[in-house]
Formats: sequence, C-alpha cells, structure tokens
Amino acid sequence: MCMVLKFPQIFVLMRAKSASGVSLKSLLLELIGFIVFVTYQMYYDYPPPTYLEYPILIAQDAILLLLILHYNGSLRMGLIYAFLFVGGWRLLTLKKWIIDLAMSLCTFISGASKFAQLQCLWSSKDAAQVSTSTWAMATYTCFARIYTTMATTGDTQVLVRFGVMTLLNLWVLLTVIYYQRASRSKKKD
Repeated sequence: MCMVLKFPQIFVLMRAKSASGVSLKSLLLELIGFIVFVTYQMYYDYPPPTYLEYPILIAQDAILLLLILHYNGSLRMGLIYAFLFVGGWRLLTLKKWIIDLAMSLCTFISGASKFAQLQCLWSSKDAAQVSTSTWAMATYTCFARIYTTMATTGDTQVLVRFGVMTLLNLWVLLTVIYYQRASRSKKKD
C-alpha cells in the first residue's frame, strides 16, 4: 500500500493546481522523520522488509514537495531543501550517538508534522485539496506496522512511534473528513 500511499494526494494537487490546505511545514517534518527512521533501520541492519517502503515514501513526498513549492510559486526552494535533506542524512550516520538521538526525537518530529497539518486545516478550514485516501492509507499502514514490528524486531522505540503515528494520522483523517463535509454542506445551502 505504501507504494501508492501519496498518489491520491499527488493527483488531487495536480488536478486542483493548488496546495491550499496542505501544510508545507508538515511535509518537511514528515520527510525529516522518514529520513531519520529509514537511516536508523539501515544503520542497525534491520531486515529490509521492516523499512523498504520508506525510500518509496520519501520519493513520493519529494514529488509532493515539488508540487507544493510549484503551486506556491517557490519552486527554487526545492534545490535548497534537497541540499539540506542530503546533508542531514549524511550527518545522521557520522556517529552512533547521532542516529540514536535522532531516532529518539523521530516520534516527536513525525508527531509535529501531523500537528502542523492539523494546524493548517484548523486555520484554513479548507480540506478540499487534502486527500482522505492518503490519510486513510497512512493510518492503516502505521497500524499494520505495529504488528510487523512486534513480529520482526520488537523495537520499543519503533513500536511507540507507530502507535503514536497511527493515532495522529487518524486524527488528521477525521479532521479532513469533517472539513470536507462542512464544505459540502455550505455548498448545498
């Protein structure tokens, strides 16, 4: 499912030619969280099936980032973000304590990305360009990863991360549904 998780959001943005309601801050924090998480998994030689979807999710988020930057008129920032993400990724692997600390903060970073999206939705009250399918799949995949983590590594940090992300993804999903229904109700009136 992760192979196509961000496709609905990508298609919604391309169709609307607008990034209204989609938080750039949320996406940037999510990318940081994904990069830290996949680097941690690779650093400790976890089995590839425990993290294989993350490079695919990072690629999809990079496409979303470029779309958001394009529709916001700041596509040139993409090069700066690429430099920062690659540099940050390299920094993570310099010393063991750096990746351990980053992983300890990863749940907070990823959680902050969900709160940034919620804040964007609350302030704009506009979820028209936010894909419910993407958030539903994100909720499901995090929930499924709780099971796969228990069955493979049992890593407590990873289990906590997926538990928290499942709940926060569900919160964003419900908020998106709420604002989309409210918008439809206003249009009917």
